[in-house]
Parts: sequence; structure tokens; C-alpha cells
Amino acid sequence: MPFTTSAQPRKQRLSLYEAPPHLRRKLFNAKLSPELAKKLGVKRLPVRRGDTVLILRGDFKGVRGKVVRVDTKKIRIYVEGATRTNSKGQTVYYPIHPSKVMIVEVDTSDKARQKIIERRKK
Repeated sequence: MPFTTSAQPRKQRLSLYEAPPHLRRKLFNAKLSPELAKKLGVKRLPVRRGDTVLILRGDFKGVRGKVVRVDTKKIRIYVEGATRTNSKGQTVYYPIHPSKVMIVEVDTSDKARQKIIERRKK
């Protein structure tokens, strides 16, 4: 999603890093599983803590787990099953871009999120 009209990669990257929160939120969109999309009537939703996702790309492809943390600054999410050991020997979550996951179960405990789903329905 472009936040600038420039064709220069450096300016596109800069605008991405400096994006305001209300536009940055749109970068967290992830597609829903086909069954869930049919049930809710929506193709994609922003990933939130508590959602269950399936990782589609990278070293953790095929891992299914709950979203533990969402980092809005780095535009990354942290999933329960995707961990690695750091140099100190501690187990840490591996950052994953939201576009590389598919939402399998949605946490609809929040009324505001239900309103978003209703609004996006066609």
C-alpha cells in the first residue's frame, strides 16, 4: 500500500517507516482461511493478539499458533509456535510479517471487531 506517489524505492521505504498509526494499521491485513471467509463474508482482516494463524512462508511454514504479540513499529507479529534460541540461550519469538500468515480462527470477543466485520461485509 503506497503512502507516497514517488517511484523511488528509498522514498517508498521512508514513507512506510514514517507511516502514521491509522495507516500503519492497514499493513496488518492478513487473509482469512476459505471456510472462515465464507462464514464471516470478509476476505481479510487485521491480525490481532488472540487470533490463531497459519504461517504460509519462511522457515516456520505450516506452523499454526496463537498471536502472542503485535509490533506496530516493526510491522511484525509473534506466533506461539515460531520460536528460536538467541545468543544467550533464551527462547524468543520469531518476528513474522502479517502478509505471510492466514487467519484460521478469529478472536471476536471485542465488540469493535465485530463492527469492523459487519461494516466490511458485502
